[in-house]
Amino acid sequence: MRNLGVFVRTCCFGPLLLVGAAAFAAQVNVTCINTSADAVKLNTAIENSRSGDRIQIHGTCLLNATIVLLGDRTYEGDSRTGTILRQAGGANLPALLASDSWSEDWTYTGDPIRIAQLTLDGNGSANSGTNALVIRSWLTVIEDMQVENAPADGIQITNLSKNGVRLQSSQVNGHISNCLVTNSGAIGIHVVDDSTSVTDWSLLDSWVANSGESAIYLGDAAGWTVRGNHVYGVRQHAIFANGCWATSIDENYIEDFGGSGGSNIWYGIACTVGGGAASVISGNKVFMFTKEPPSGDFVFIGVPQVNYGSGVINVVGNTILGANGRHDTGLSYLLNGGTGLEVLSSNNDVRHVHTARSVGAGVKLVEGY
Repeated sequence: MRNLGVFVRTCCFGPLLLVGAAAFAAQVNVTCINTSADAVKLNTAIENSRSGDRIQIHGTCLLNATIVLLGDRTYEGDSRTGTILRQAGGANLPALLASDSWSEDWTYTGDPIRIAQLTLDGNGSANSGTNALVIRSWLTVIEDMQVENAPADGIQITNLSKNGVRLQSSQVNGHISNCLVTNSGAIGIHVVDDSTSVTDWSLLDSWVANSGESAIYLGDAAGWTVRGNHVYGVRQHAIFANGCWATSIDENYIEDFGGSGGSNIWYGIACTVGGGAASVISGNKVFMFTKEPPSGDFVFIGVPQVNYGSGVINVVGNTILGANGRHDTGLSYLLNGGTGLEVLSSNNDVRHVHTARSVGAGVKLVEGY
């Protein structure tokens, strides 16, 4: 028999004990019956599972406690309609499901998780303050999920723990795809990162609808790819990416944004830019089908500021369609910090807006090859 061995890896992600995980991998079945005992049943099954196991969840789970997701495991339902995890009325949980790193206040990121083929229902009409899914784990996959009615954020990727402990390591290489995040009380998909930890993820081919605040808001967008998403029913920003650096935002479709109006500037797509590696905004469709709100300013694609150094960004091949609003700007490039901003702005189709392109002081438009 082959000796699988035992060894410890220590690196930027914290200690990880590997004990021949493949030899023990199994399927752990949990069947919920929509009662107050479901949360204990599910948490107990996870606590007793082993590294590499698949936690297979069946039925409707009524949750009155946060489900803590241990790393190096797959969490899988039968389908979006076959497995539903719903918050019990009045539970007011900080999170419906959350990484162990978040729950236990570790200074290092949790080990990889895969979660798929189920629905999370935050039951927002009977609760407050709950983020539906909170991830603080690297190399994590979130796919084929429906996340609905979260009182706060739908999906939150964060460098902060439950009690505000900041990661001392990175949380990279995650993947979100084929998800519907709808009717979130705050932000649909939210990256919370104040220390450049949550970088180099991908957000692909998902739908974010009817968010109480912004649809997609990235506190740190360095190395991220945001591609092929459909965003609609947006009260604030559709896609706002802070700290773009080697970031790609492309082939997204945005229907309306800034619905709450007010004395604000709302963006269809925005990148604040860091100096160094160029970022790309390309091939997006940003449309305003309905009449703009009576107050507020609306920028379809823009760079609000440079965070440090000299920023570089390519804005090419996008399609912008306004509703002939008096406060619409198709393309806006502003310095507002840093030492400079170079923009390759070309082949953008901008129609029915008051101002097609606005270029602030200190911004240099460059030609391509």
